[in-house]
Amino acid sequence: MFFGVGLAKVTQTRQQLQALSPNLAWTEDFGDTTVKLIGAAEVLGALGLILPMLTGIAELLTPIAAVGLVVVLIGAVVTHARRKEFNATTPPLALAIGAGFVAGVRFGLL
Repeated sequence: MFFGVGLAKVTQTRQQLQALSPNLAWTEDFGDTTVKLIGAAEVLGALGLILPMLTGIAELLTPIAAVGLVVVLIGAVVTHARRKEFNATTPPLALAIGAGFVAGVRFGLL
């Protein structure tokens, strides 16, 4: 999910994203560069969650990627709350909890 949504943010304009889904209306509050950076963080986070475990290489990157995604998702919750889109805060909050769980397990905290 992160990979696909992030790739869309990296490759499409804000106007295209807004036409794609009403859940992406928040992009009007940010500049093109910021939206693309958020998308890049999502793509890298998705790759960081999957590739180290699949390849057995640099497995420390998995919890680091999870923490990075938690930061992105907290930003999403705050952005939607500021826009009074409270129904849109639940999915990123749930995903942040899941990513936090992954990071906690992989860092040995849980």
